[in-house]
Amino acid sequence: MLRRTFLAAAAGTLAQGAPATAPGAKVKLGVDLFSLRSQNWTPLEYLDYCAKWGVRVVHFSEIRFTGGLDDDNLKRVRERAEEHGIQVEIGMRSICPTSSMFDTKAGTAEEQLTRMIRPARTVGSPIIRAVLGSAEDRRGKLPLEAHIENTVKVLRNARSQIMDAGLKVAVENHAGDMQARELRMLIEEAGRDFVGACLDSGNPLWTIEDPHLTLETLAPYVLTSHVRDTSVWNTPQGAAVAWTRMGEGNVGIEEYVRAYAAKCAGRALSLEIIVTGPRYYNYRDPGFWAAYSKTPAWEFARFLALVEKGAPRPAPPQLPKEAAVAREREDLEASLRWTKDLLARL
Repeated sequence: MLRRTFLAAAAGTLAQGAPATAPGAKVKLGVDLFSLRSQNWTPLEYLDYCAKWGVRVVHFSEIRFTGGLDDDNLKRVRERAEEHGIQVEIGMRSICPTSSMFDTKAGTAEEQLTRMIRPARTVGSPIIRAVLGSAEDRRGKLPLEAHIENTVKVLRNARSQIMDAGLKVAVENHAGDMQARELRMLIEEAGRDFVGACLDSGNPLWTIEDPHLTLETLAPYVLTSHVRDTSVWNTPQGAAVAWTRMGEGNVGIEEYVRAYAAKCAGRALSLEIIVTGPRYYNYRDPGFWAAYSKTPAWEFARFLALVEKGAPRPAPPQLPKEAAVAREREDLEASLRWTKDLLARL
């Protein structure tokens, strides 16, 4: 009953069913379902909700959001998406066998990646989104370069099967794992003919990187995207980073979206809204730089230029579970309204 109530309430929200983009707009408005990670809906409920907001792409970034990989379920997902005129994208988590995020219980990295081919084709997804790992992989026993090399090997081993299926793998700059030039290296080494980028606008700040630089570097490789705003500011030890609703940060997200539309025409601009309290990057501590020893000074200077523009932002309140679930929807819906308004002016 609560699920139906939430979905019905969305139907009455002002302007939610308006076109996702203005006529002639260059990008397709999407939603990464991680934005709704706490709703516990079925895949069909996710699609119905997104359709009521005029969304054109629904990005099932993790297997759990699909409700299972059996053919009957996936066929129902595709049928519902087609009823709504929605393009489905499908994804998974780590394909790096040495990453701290990798699930060794699910089989080899090659097995896990190629296992996604059939589901992708069944739901009509042109891509399989995948990740290397997280910020922990910058500080472990192996250097990040070794994790990149191991991921490249997996991709090359799966190349023929992925290409025979007419698919591409969209590797994300994820959770502080890779800076733009590092992901570019991974894509080039694996092969641009079947590997590209799932470009995330919030994660660069978790690698002390200006997201505009990330976009400039990876635009030629972009297959899809995750987009959220961020606030950054100075602290006595370095900098603080907090993800926000669209339009509430200080990293120039409007300029970012405009540049994305110009550089990545035809791709999905999918909102992945995660509102967080600050994470701290104590770059004045010499030990901090062990994870970023190859970051050029000019790149870090661009990050600092954003930090200088910011002011401290309070952490979001700790809410009871039901209120937090509702707030998650509110964060996405506010961001959808802001983004739709901007896209209509492009």
